[in-house]
Amino acid sequence: MSHGSSVARADGFVTARYGRQVTERQRTYTWDDPAPTSAANRDMHGLDFLRGLIDGSIPHHPTSRTLGFRVTEAREGWVEVSMEPQEFHANAVGSMHGGVIATMFDTAMGFSVSSTLEAGVGYTTLDLQVRYLRGIQAGSGVVRVHGICEYSGRRTATARGEARDENDRLLATASTTCLILR
Repeated sequence: MSHGSSVARADGFVTARYGRQVTERQRTYTWDDPAPTSAANRDMHGLDFLRGLIDGSIPHHPTSRTLGFRVTEAREGWVEVSMEPQEFHANAVGSMHGGVIATMFDTAMGFSVSSTLEAGVGYTTLDLQVRYLRGIQAGSGVVRVHGICEYSGRRTATARGEARDENDRLLATASTTCLILR
C-alpha cells in the first residue's frame, strides 16, 4: 500500500494507512433556493429579516444548512448564531475545524451589522480576524456565537464576536470590518 492510500473492503470498512480501520459515514441534507432569502435580505430592514430567519418565515441560507447552524436570537446590533458541533465538523486533529467557527463569526457579526441597516442597504465583509482560544469537540454541547455591532456608519461598520460553550467558557473571539453597500 502506498503512502496515504486506502483500500475499500466489501465489509464496509476502509483500511487506511497504518492498518487502522475506519468506517465511512454519509450525510444527507437539503437546502432551499437561496434567491428568495437573498431578495428578502435586500428588501427588508435587517432586523425584520433576522426575525424571519428565527421564526422560520424566511429560510436560512445554504451555508447555514450545510454546516448546521442557525440564527437563534437577534436584536438591533446583536445576533446569536448557534450549533451543536458534529463529527463531520472535525479537522485532521479531531477538533472542530476553525473554518466552521470563522463562518459562524462571519455570519453573526455580519448580521449584527445588518440588523442596524434599513431596507435596500447591504453589506459585505472586508476583513475577518479570529482568535481561537480552546479546541471544540463533537458532542461537547451547543456552541453560541454572538456578533455585536460596534459602529455602523455611512460607508463602513465594525463588529466583534465571542464564541462560548454551554458552560459559558470563552472558546474564541473575532472582529470584522464591513463595507456598507448603499
